[in-house]
Formats: sequence, structure tokens, C-alpha cells
Amino acid sequence: MKKKVPRFKNREEEARFWETHSVADYIGDLKKIDRIFTVAPGLAESIRERALTKAISLRLPVWAIAGAKKVAQKKGVGYQVLIKNWISECLQREADH
Repeated sequence: MKKKVPRFKNREEEARFWETHSVADYIGDLKKIDRIFTVAPGLAESIRERALTKAISLRLPVWAIAGAKKVAQKKGVGYQVLIKNWISECLQREADH
């Protein structure tokens, strides 16, 4: 017997339902969709850029990390993001010369 997905009053009610039920039991009642979701263009670009990155291990002096953390805190960003931005900016400057 094919089960029907109930109508929910809100997202919380739906979330509680799916925590205790398997989607496999309702597969016949699900609608086929062509697109799951869309994202803002800026976010899409960030996702593409991140997909093209590679993690590295870099040893820095403790004083340099502490300094980067202070600057990052003033700017309201993470220190690793700040260091990555500094490297990118420096590489761009060098490429322009």
C-alpha cells in the first residue's frame, strides 16, 4: 500500500515527522523536480572558487600568527582567511610587476 506524505502546518512539524519516518516509505508520493534550489550568484562563485582550492600545511612563527589574529579580529574576519587574502594580494601585486 502506497503511503501519502501528510500536510504539515510548519517546517518544525515536518522536521519532527521526518525524524521518525523513512522517506523510502513515501517514495511513490514524492514529486519529481528538475531543480533542487538556487543560490545567489556571489555564493555560487564562492563555491566554485572553494572547489578549486587545495589545503596545505604551512608553519609560521608564533608571533606572526598572533599578529595575524589581532589584525583579523579588528577586521572581523578569521585569521586564516586574512592570511589567505594577504597571500593572494601579494601574488597579484607581483604578477602585475
